[in-house]
Amino acid sequence: MTPLSYGAVMPHTPHPSAVLTVNIGRAMPSAHTDCPAGTGIDKRPVDRLVRVTAPGPKGQAGSGLAGDSVCDLRHHGGDDQAVYAYAREDLDVWERELGRELANGSFGENLTTSGIDVNGALIGELWRVGSELLLEVTSPRIPCRTFAGWLGERGWLKRFTQAAVPGAYLRVLEPGEIRSGDAVEIVHRPDHEVTVAFLFRAETTERELLPRVLAAGEALHPEARKTALKYRSAKAI
Repeated sequence: MTPLSYGAVMPHTPHPSAVLTVNIGRAMPSAHTDCPAGTGIDKRPVDRLVRVTAPGPKGQAGSGLAGDSVCDLRHHGGDDQAVYAYAREDLDVWERELGRELANGSFGENLTTSGIDVNGALIGELWRVGSELLLEVTSPRIPCRTFAGWLGERGWLKRFTQAAVPGAYLRVLEPGEIRSGDAVEIVHRPDHEVTVAFLFRAETTERELLPRVLAAGEALHPEARKTALKYRSAKAI
């Protein structure tokens, strides 16, 4: 694998909704994790086809992208977090807020998108990426200390949480090969209110929203479902 360097000119895409870059990371040591394998958060664009498949159960399997490292299997990876997407538009806002360049992949995302409201995506929404890959939106990214250490910004966890633009995890329903510049088509939007941002707020700053996330049904990440059911049961006592 030969990653493009940070700051390299990324491929132009004519598609209104697209993957600007597909980003892959290799394991590296980090002082900000207790995982012996380190972290794969340093993801960089690759200019080649990448095979994407359902990796397997959480705790046993990592990334859905071939060649991509996910090290701490306790908290990352697995079928329900097979792919992580973040919008270039949101990275641009963070660039202005932080006063620094944020290259595609800077947040550890596998897909840097353009023209897609990633945080407004509904849980259970289906994305066709390229001609083969079908993804389903499952949950937001919850920030961790590895992410904070990687960014090196003071108070990052609090700041990221308050902004509530976490990006989306997706599961693989139909495997396929993708590359930077591929079009993204939203082929299904469920009939409920539970967006990625809504679920993020429910899991972090607005816990009273948790019972409402159950409207997302089977598409909801199993851990989010468990949390919501526990919260609802406790309130019923």
